[in-house]
Amino acid sequence: MVIYIYPVRTAFTDRDIEMLRSGFKVRPLVFTQNAWLLLPFFLIQFLQIIFLMPWTTHWVCFFGGYHTVIPSFFSRITGKKCVILCGGTDAVNMPSIQYGNYRKIWLKKATIFSFKNCSLILPVADSLVKNEYRFAPDVPEKQGLLNLIPDLRTPIKVIHNGFDSKFWIDFYTPRAPKTFITVAKGISKASRATVKGIDLIEQIAPLLPDCKFTLVGDIGYQAKSANVAVLGPMDLNGLRQILNEHRYYLQLSMSEGFPNALAEAMLCGCIPIGSEVGDVPAIIGDESLVLPQKDPTKLIELIDRALSMDFEGYRKRARQKIVNDYPYSKRQSELIQAVKNA
Repeated sequence: MVIYIYPVRTAFTDRDIEMLRSGFKVRPLVFTQNAWLLLPFFLIQFLQIIFLMPWTTHWVCFFGGYHTVIPSFFSRITGKKCVILCGGTDAVNMPSIQYGNYRKIWLKKATIFSFKNCSLILPVADSLVKNEYRFAPDVPEKQGLLNLIPDLRTPIKVIHNGFDSKFWIDFYTPRAPKTFITVAKGISKASRATVKGIDLIEQIAPLLPDCKFTLVGDIGYQAKSANVAVLGPMDLNGLRQILNEHRYYLQLSMSEGFPNALAEAMLCGCIPIGSEVGDVPAIIGDESLVLPQKDPTKLIELIDRALSMDFEGYRKRARQKIVNDYPYSKRQSELIQAVKNA
């Protein structure tokens, strides 16, 4: 039996559990993101792992952090396998924007211990292994697991995210011109908004009054510009619908591994515009739509370029890029095989 451990439930965790269930019996166990609840959750997790130990063959953990310390410890002493799905914050260090596991001493220790003692690390993006960061100032250039943990010896295998192209579809319905959308949760917190590039959108919005910008995911965010609309979290059907009402998707984050919403938007026929961070350039596959530096002037130039493109032709190219490169079935088969062979 696979014990799937995660600190917060997301569409990503649901999808991976669904994938793993085609090859294993899976028991999900939730941890916590609340620092005040760490001690009771450590005790609860310890007891859960001990109780389920006779039936457990693998622990699969979503991201590295506090919740992976006990599974990786038991992996080391019992020989049972612990696999960590590295996704982003566990492979970056950006103290200037309060982002990344390595800026807090105890979280850093927990993350490093987990990665050193688990059986296998499965990052969702090549950039999470080793990366030279140049998008924004005041961020350390050396990013990725091998830069942040130079003596790491645990095997690493990149398995990109995969997407259901039968669900994420382009309705081929009319879309208003000059409509832009971004999906980001938690942006009512200023540091989170900065990480997700919302500050860039707010800087350019007043300069592009004929453009409409939609932010999906946090109804508590207070937009500063009249042409920026804010919507709360949506279920998958609602998200698919709203993506099909916009022409362009903005992924202007200061840090990303492999952003799911970017690929989902491309499958829905949105023209992508993204920052040169993580695997964003590889996902987009067109450097003319990639912002090399955090600069609002350059972003406006990039948007002007995108607005001049043939939307009807490019929407098909955007969708086909994800269909070809990141199919659901590929991640499913690679994930199951990697866990079996860990």
